[in-house]
Amino acid sequence: MAKRKPMQLEFVLDNVSAQASTRHQFRLDEHWIEYTLKRSLRRRSISFVIDADGLRVGAPWHASLRRIESLLGRHARWITRKLGEWQARRPPPFTWQAGAAVMALGEPLTLALDPARSSTARDGNLLCIAANEAIDSGALAAQVTAWLRGTAQRWFEQRAAHYAPELGVPLPAIYLSNARSRWGSCHPGGRVRLCWRLVQMPPELIDYVVVHELAHLREANHSQYFWRWVARVLPDYEIRRRALRRDSHRYLLA
Repeated sequence: MAKRKPMQLEFVLDNVSAQASTRHQFRLDEHWIEYTLKRSLRRRSISFVIDADGLRVGAPWHASLRRIESLLGRHARWITRKLGEWQARRPPPFTWQAGAAVMALGEPLTLALDPARSSTARDGNLLCIAANEAIDSGALAAQVTAWLRGTAQRWFEQRAAHYAPELGVPLPAIYLSNARSRWGSCHPGGRVRLCWRLVQMPPELIDYVVVHELAHLREANHSQYFWRWVARVLPDYEIRRRALRRDSHRYLLA
């Protein structure tokens, strides 16, 4: 099953002009490395993140490219090693066909074609698709994705309803996102968006993301006060956060 990059949780400001993302190249030893440079008015330091999409650099808005690439050079050995580790972890591409397994709530479900059904539904460890053998991979992917999205909407709403009273916040409307670099976001006005792909994770990891975003309704930041609210509801949140970063690629579709 194809791996996706570790995704993020953020509190999103409406001022989109406060950040910018560009692509660059930098020579490391005998190789040219491409990287994404994300500048932000809010950022005060330079950071590196390496994942399935390669190297990403976060930098203050006015940091010079010379300074950024000087730091890249100083960390060349670490960058090269981490890029190699990600390449070694890359699984074979996922093939949409009967008999393949997809993850839902952390459990593998085998895709099975059942033309007698009128809609896609789970039956034990099978995900039964309302189709016959003539279905093509695109149509199969669409049916499975639609089922996952529907399951995600119901599950996220139920978990939000469970945790909102514990945090003392009003129950927000939950919207699904198709983001590929962010698990969840809480916008001004209380709009909470959660990536539908999260439904493939085990329930304890889903709960961490839900609580994280609901806690932003109390604290619109990642201050110590924010994390205290998260810990009040999930005392083991640090374990869950590390597991999400470490293991998320194991559950995700292409």
